[in-house]
This record gives sequence, C-alpha cells and structure tokens, in this order.
Amino acid sequence: MTILENRSLKACNTLGIEAKARYFAEISTEEEAIPLLTSLQPEHQPVLILGDGSNILFTENFPGTVIRINTKGITITEEQDDSLSIRIAAGEVWDEVVNYCVERGWGGIENLSLIPGRTGAAPIQNIGAYGAELKEVLQELEAVHLESGEKRTFSREECRFGYRESIFQTTLRRQYLILNVTLCLSRNPVLNLAYGSIAQELERSGIPSPTIKDVREMVCRIRRNKLPDPVVVGNAGSFFRNPVIRSDQFERLKLQYPDIVRFADSNGVKLAAAWLIDQCNWKGKRTGDAGVHPDQPLVLVNYGNATGLEILNLASMIRQSVFSRFGILLEPEVNIL
Repeated sequence: MTILENRSLKACNTLGIEAKARYFAEISTEEEAIPLLTSLQPEHQPVLILGDGSNILFTENFPGTVIRINTKGITITEEQDDSLSIRIAAGEVWDEVVNYCVERGWGGIENLSLIPGRTGAAPIQNIGAYGAELKEVLQELEAVHLESGEKRTFSREECRFGYRESIFQTTLRRQYLILNVTLCLSRNPVLNLAYGSIAQELERSGIPSPTIKDVREMVCRIRRNKLPDPVVVGNAGSFFRNPVIRSDQFERLKLQYPDIVRFADSNGVKLAAAWLIDQCNWKGKRTGDAGVHPDQPLVLVNYGNATGLEILNLASMIRQSVFSRFGILLEPEVNIL
C-alpha cells in the first residue's frame, strides 16, 4: 500500500479548507486495515481516520498520517419475519445506504436521509435528525485498534451513545478505526413523524398514508431547503450542537424570551442553537470568505478561500455573543483539528 507525503486535504473536507497531511493512505478493503496500521512507524503518528470530512475543521496541517476509508459493501447477516440485520462497510456513503434500504422497504433510518458523510463516521457522532438517532437501530460495530491492530466488536451498549456523541468521542477518542456497522431494520416500519416539519410537508403534499419512501423524500426536501449543498458552498452542516439546559434555567429564559424555540429532551430542555444565533443577528454575516449562511445561522460557510482559523475565529465570536446574551455556551458539533 502506497503512503503519500504532503497530500492536500482540501478535496477531503466539505468545508473546502486547505490543509496538508504529512502522510496519507487509502483503504479499499477491510483486509488492508491491520497491515497498514501495524506497518506505521513512530514518525507516522498521530493517525486520523477520514471519510468525506463532512464533520471536521482543519485549522493547521496534520502532522501525522491521514487514512481515508473507501471500503464498500452491504450484506444481510440475519433475517426475521419482521426485521433483518445488515452489515455496512465503513466507506459506504451514508445517504446512499439510506436510499438502498428505503428502496427495499427496510425501515428505521429514513429520517436520517441526506446526512453527509460515510457510514463509519455515523456511530462516532451518533448521527440524528428529525426525531431519530442512529443508536435506535445500531446492533453492533466492528473496529480495529489503531496501535495494536486488534479487532473488537462493540455492542450498542458498549458504544455509550449520548446526544451527538459516543465512546469514540470520549474515552476512546481517536483510538479505533471503524470497519463496519450492523443495523437492525424493520420490514414493517412504524413511521416517525414526531418532528413537526415532516408531518407538515406530508400534509402539504397531500399524502394521507405515507410510506418510508415518502418520509425520506420529505426529509430530503426539508434539508435541501434549509441547508446549503457543500458542492456549491463549503460547509460542514450544523456547526454547533443544540444545547440542553435545566428546566429551571429554561423557565427563566422563557420569561424574558417567550418565543424561544425548544425541543423535548430526557435530560432537560433542548434549545435550538439556530434560534439563539439568529437572535444575536449573525445570519448572513461575513468576514472575508468565512461567513454564516443567510438562510441557516447554524451553518458556517467557506465562500472560497477561508482558512480554518478564520472559520474558527468566526465560531468563537458567535459563541461569545450567544453566551453574553443568553448565558449559554454553544458546543461545536464539528471536530476541530
């Protein structure tokens, strides 16, 4: 396997930030992973696993080895009358996986349509959207330790999923390369229409008895209307997480801001980060080529030649203004390197 030197990563991250990897390699099959990892020398460290780079902000060149995952394959591993399990290679594009399943009538991930990135990254962040999260369907995943080359299977419980996080973002951060993910999907899906926009779009479209295909189409329509295409303008989707606060803190804020946007959450009250940012008048603001999207203030964009530090500085100003006004410190959803 060829290890390249001083490779540009601009085409490997959806923000389109120019940065270089000291070393760079690609994996096309799972069998290539362990030999590559065990062949790396001390000068090749640290290691960064990269798919489409849809959730990352490079603020400097990467001093070690970037390994890009291009593995492919979707396999049925178990079948029941009302459900089935499928194993998906980490390099599969996530939205193509969703479409593949929806077309076959396998339900459970249709609400996660059009989320950018590859399948191996999905459990790391516990991707979620429109009332659904990956943890609800993930059965297990297989990963290999970056230093020892030892393979390990993680159950759903062992992944320690939380809101937009997992064990791979906390105690095991940057310690494993995910090889494949196994999902348990339904042959008789129950539609998740709890998120208001989906039900509204279905009603507008005159669909009284929707299918999972209809749900996917509505989710894609909503996302395309709300979020910019990274092919057109560089972005990493939602830059900040929706903050979860205590109920008493929310009640105090509601007295001052009756229109504050909230969502139900088992850990307290989840606020809409986009609303908080919008109230601070950031929508459409631009500093050089770093800006806030004019339609969705949760999305920071690169209009051409912004550096990672310029995007980070903009994010810092937004965080400070939200904290000053609401007493809430927004946490980035993207990984900052």
